[in-house]
Amino acid sequence: MKQDPICKKKVEEDTSFQQEYDGKTYYFCSSECLKTFNEMKKSVIRLKRSLDEKKRVSFGKLNKDVIKPGICTLCGACAASCESIAIKGKRPRIVGPCTSCGVCYNQCPRTITTEEELVGKLRFAYSAKSLLPRHNGQDGGAVTALLAYGLEEGLIDCAVVTTHSKDQPWKPVAIIAEDRAQVLESSGSMYSHSMTMEQLMQAIQQGMRSIAFVGPSCNIDAVHKMQRSPYGFLHLFMRANVLRLGLFCMDTFSYEGIKEFVETHGMRLADIDAMKIRKGKFEFEQAGQISRFSLSEFDEYRSSSCKFCTDMAAENSDISFGGVGTPDGYTTVFARSSIGYEIFNEAVENGFLEARALEDYEMDRVLNLARMKKVQMYGVNRRSKKT
Repeated sequence: MKQDPICKKKVEEDTSFQQEYDGKTYYFCSSECLKTFNEMKKSVIRLKRSLDEKKRVSFGKLNKDVIKPGICTLCGACAASCESIAIKGKRPRIVGPCTSCGVCYNQCPRTITTEEELVGKLRFAYSAKSLLPRHNGQDGGAVTALLAYGLEEGLIDCAVVTTHSKDQPWKPVAIIAEDRAQVLESSGSMYSHSMTMEQLMQAIQQGMRSIAFVGPSCNIDAVHKMQRSPYGFLHLFMRANVLRLGLFCMDTFSYEGIKEFVETHGMRLADIDAMKIRKGKFEFEQAGQISRFSLSEFDEYRSSSCKFCTDMAAENSDISFGGVGTPDGYTTVFARSSIGYEIFNEAVENGFLEARALEDYEMDRVLNLARMKKVQMYGVNRRSKKT
């Protein structure tokens, strides 16, 4: 007997409802379950597949990622799970042939290997872009389109977003957007911190009952905690529903630092039309010309708190959005909660967004970047050996 991956019922192996995918045959109890499987584009299978099933991993990788950097706990999990590994000289060592089975690496408490560990729980992953005319959103403009849909359908009363200061070009300022025009005005990315929490509180105190909140993982985490905190804020959130829309984020930089850098290189922030970070470069666009600089040149302006953050994909959000993974002009979207999944798909059905399932190779790009964020703290402020 086989199990239907959709409804979990047991089915006969000779059923006429079968589907071949990625070298494996799946069996279904009915045409409805088979249709559901195909409509989901098999992503339900991909999202359950861990990284260790995609490639074989040797002891060498464990040595490189964990043992040599000095983050091994000497718990002995690797040696206990493989007879070719032993603890000698206060460190795991290979003492026999390595078959690259990956068991030692995946048993280690210091490694991060599965999709859920890297980007959190999600219901579905998409590549999407806005269908709004004249949107100026970053990448595919999916956040802008979703907010426009929510406001016009009355699903949200307002959105807490970040826009440009009118007095200081590219300085982020949080606002309460109540219509499409304000949402469009706030579209596009800025790479400095914005004080969004105060605006969220003001929206609640003004009587807003359904609020979309947009921010990177640190801001999303703050809302997530405050929604559950017994220390003074819980009563506010009992009066309002907050839809958490998280933004992928690796680092933020001080506004003053970006301004100084731009001016040092003969540009003015007032003349910059767009900023973007991709492929290790910080890009500044002005009058159709793009100036690119290595991100390492901005290290002195990087927020110190970002060194300790391990959440690239805003795991506590209802929906996460980012530019990594998908082609130019599209946004990677992770629908996480039930309400996030529902409102995103409604926006697609009503013509505000175009979306398709995220491909495996696109997800791999996201996972690779998320892994860099997860393990970066291992190299920060290591305890120095006492002499």
